Amino acid sequence: MRIISFNANGIRSAATKGFFDWFAAQQADVLCLQETKAQVDQLGDAVFAPTGYQRHFRDASTKKGYSGVAIYSRRAPDEVRTGLGWEAFDEEGRYIEARYGNLSVVSMYLPSGSSGDERQQFKFKVMDWIAPIFAQWLASGSDYVLCGDWNIVRSRLDIKNWTSNQKNSGCLPEERAWLNGLCEHGWVDAYRHLRPEGEDYSWWSQRGAARAKNVGWRIDYQLLTASLRDRLNGCAIHAEPKFSDHAPVVVDYAD
Repeated sequence: MRIISFNANGIRSAATKGFFDWFAAQQADVLCLQETKAQVDQLGDAVFAPTGYQRHFRDASTKKGYSGVAIYSRRAPDEVRTGLGWEAFDEEGRYIEARYGNLSVVSMYLPSGSSGDERQQFKFKVMDWIAPIFAQWLASGSDYVLCGDWNIVRSRLDIKNWTSNQKNSGCLPEERAWLNGLCEHGWVDAYRHLRPEGEDYSWWSQRGAARAKNVGWRIDYQLLTASLRDRLNGCAIHAEPKFSDHAPVVVDYAD
């Protein structure tokens, strides 16, 4: 089973850069997208409906052209969920879950706090609110794969400029403690499990030639329940070709 997670920074923009041509060659079972930045009625072109895939969207209802998540899958889900019960989060189009028997695959886009203190405080509220939900999922006995842009690095290995970013959103000590706490209490970071010393990045600022210099951050993850740990076969972060300011994260799971 191959699962891809990708923050498209606009699904229509990524499509013009060849993302769906690249995707067609990946033989993925599930694709989790974040930041689609589109409404479903804007995605009628055939490029957005690749042959052989079911597709499900949760658009932002707060404003058009903002946020949004999606799941493409070969197999039709038994159930699709698009809300977790908090309107402020749900209406920004930040969560969609596809259930296949005992397996749930989630595409999720956690808020960024980089635009200012108001959004940083919302990010902290989301972190506090969603942690118990993650704990419930862990305790449920179901298999979960949480794909998405978490907007947080875990350690020095996950960011080029560690020291200078200690006071910046995404690298704040309390954010890192929260994300690392999830991993300490049962969630498995697929990439870090397979590459304990890896220093690959999944996002680069669009300023200062950051991508050309590989001054990046790893903020896109697939976190999974421990029940899936032994099924991890491989992981790759595809920095090239460039479809977005993020890179697709591809994880292979044994059947």
